[in-house]
Amino acid sequence: MSQDMTNDVLSRLAATIKSRRTARPEDSHTRRLLDGAPIKPAKKLGEEAVEVAIAALAQDKKALIAETADLLYHLLVVLESRRIPLDDVLDELERRMSATDLEQKRRKAASR
Repeated sequence: MSQDMTNDVLSRLAATIKSRRTARPEDSHTRRLLDGAPIKPAKKLGEEAVEVAIAALAQDKKALIAETADLLYHLLVVLESRRIPLDDVLDELERRMSATDLEQKRRKAASR
């Protein structure tokens, strides 16, 4: 899958999650998570992160893929619960990728 397709899938999922803010709570798991913000989505994200780590160590590839999908979903719910657009995170990743290793080391040293 190309980077553009990846960004598109994540962007579409983020938009769907955002739209769930107005869904009926009895019809939407996402809405119930958002209603419990910030604690409920953050707890679920932590649980999913642990499940990804376990799958990475002890399970097959299919389990790791499934758990990673759950983790990405819950990460996007946490971002939405704090009203942080996915594009802000993608921009930060892009900024980091464009910096050279030396620049990153200088920044780290300067921030200490």
